[in-house]
Amino acid sequence: MENKVNNDSFKYTYSAKEQEEIKKIRKKYVETEENKMEQLRRLDESVTNKPTVISLVLGIIGTLLLGVGMCCCMVWQGIWFIPGIIVGLIGIGIIAIAYPMYSYVLKREREKIAPEIIRLTDELLK
Repeated sequence: MENKVNNDSFKYTYSAKEQEEIKKIRKKYVETEENKMEQLRRLDESVTNKPTVISLVLGIIGTLLLGVGMCCCMVWQGIWFIPGIIVGLIGIGIIAIAYPMYSYVLKREREKIAPEIIRLTDELLK
């Protein structure tokens, strides 16, 4: 008996998962031109980024100052009581300013981007 190995066979394996992963990786490296709808979405999203960061930073700083003020009043006491109240009130003031600052910067950013958004929407609606 002779054992012959047939090397003329074709083996094909398909994996949808692998194909999707390959496409994702390829997409990262292929430059694609942004269409108008993607550009509109990106511009609309970019309007809220700056005001969100500003209000978060103000809120965090205000919260930290409020916490330091509370520590001065409740833990260290003595000569730190009055400065603790002042620092705490400053922290409360900064926290209170965070949302109005968000609204103000958002309005300003919308006014700045509005002409481009209007132009893109006019082109997309035609």
